[in-house]
Amino acid sequence: MLTKQQLTDIERLQKECESNDHVQLKLNWEMLRNRESDRLDYFQYENDRLVAFLGLYPFGSTVEVCGMAEPGERRKGHFRRLFLKAMAIVRQDGYMKILLNAPAGSASAKAFLREQGAEYAFSEHQMEWQRRPVEEAVGIRLREATAADFELRVRLNVTAFGLDEEDSLAMERRLDGERDTAMYMIEAHGVTVGKIRVSREAEQAWIYGFSILPEHQGRGIGRNVLRQVIQDQSAAGYSIRLEVETKNDHALGLYESVGFKVVHAQDYYRYSNERSQLGW
Repeated sequence: MLTKQQLTDIERLQKECESNDHVQLKLNWEMLRNRESDRLDYFQYENDRLVAFLGLYPFGSTVEVCGMAEPGERRKGHFRRLFLKAMAIVRQDGYMKILLNAPAGSASAKAFLREQGAEYAFSEHQMEWQRRPVEEAVGIRLREATAADFELRVRLNVTAFGLDEEDSLAMERRLDGERDTAMYMIEAHGVTVGKIRVSREAEQAWIYGFSILPEHQGRGIGRNVLRQVIQDQSAAGYSIRLEVETKNDHALGLYESVGFKVVHAQDYYRYSNERSQLGW
């Protein structure tokens, strides 16, 4: 578990980097606040000031990596040392897939990724709902997930996101322990057809894991679900955000139709840990 001081230091460094680089970092704060392992986070302090940080974010057999270095402390090897330490742990723990995450507009991040030999994999849009009138949701009901829904949640990850069953099981078990997160099951005409997760961070509500069984798609269910979530979260005073892979034109069009607009982009790169074994 991270200490309050560590979380405060990470937040300060994030704000400084984002302000300097005009980007938005994806640090998965809901995971940082609920750490159960001391093998996932790496810190570099200079004169009691955090100057570099790297976090590992496991999802089953996949691990995502995101970090940052203070603008005035870059090109001094701080972040590279943290990266090599983290990759040693990734190798020990046997993760099968490593994804390095960086803001699309960060020149310093791209330079580092090139040095590591990472290969571009895909990008995600971060979208924010632009306040406007929204039609009433009809024909659907959102209810809190119960233990009886767990098997369907796992199956939805497999059918909607292409996860294998092992990774899906691990992810859903982890999500059940997260605070400030609500998991809803989607009902249409009395039948459970999908799920959606809403995580509240500060004054923002983030939509994750939105998925509907293939046989129930194309009937307007997704649009009505989004309308309901927008109405609920905006009424509670939250701005509403989500992420969608750039090549998913159908999902992008759906979100735009109810008022979401692209505000940032994140790039993901595949990395082979064999390089760090060679000392690169």
